[in-house]
Amino acid sequence: MSWIEKLALVIGAVIAMEAFAWAVHKYIMHGWGWGWHKSHHEPHDRKIEKNDLYAVTFSLIVIAMFVAGLKVEPLWWLAVGITIYGALYAIVHDVLVHHRFGPRWVPRHGYAKRLLQAHRLHHSIKGKDGGVSFGFLFAESPARLKRRIAERAHR
Repeated sequence: MSWIEKLALVIGAVIAMEAFAWAVHKYIMHGWGWGWHKSHHEPHDRKIEKNDLYAVTFSLIVIAMFVAGLKVEPLWWLAVGITIYGALYAIVHDVLVHHRFGPRWVPRHGYAKRLLQAHRLHHSIKGKDGGVSFGFLFAESPARLKRRIAERAHR
């Protein structure tokens, strides 16, 4: 494979993972998989939560992709892209938003602030239904999300 093909697979995987993560979060985690994800929406003082089983599951799949990629090279490069997405997710979601690991930083402006606000609005909805903002690296306008929450409250 050429370096352009490898780079395209890595970048494509990172972008595709945001769409995949959005769908998994909305339709699985807030659907039939709520049993694991519920722990993430409940107050607690633990560093580990049942929701982390999703990360373990996805990590095992990516490890299998790396192994298969030793024979089928494109799979290896897709696994690299998924791993990069996972690292970005951990930094944004677990460090920036939830302060689970690393330094405690509250952004005052820019896209990091928008991500934080969108995820806090996601957590403002109690229970698995009626949520907003299911992405992890793409965040809609907080004002638009607030309007959507208000509209649903008036139904």
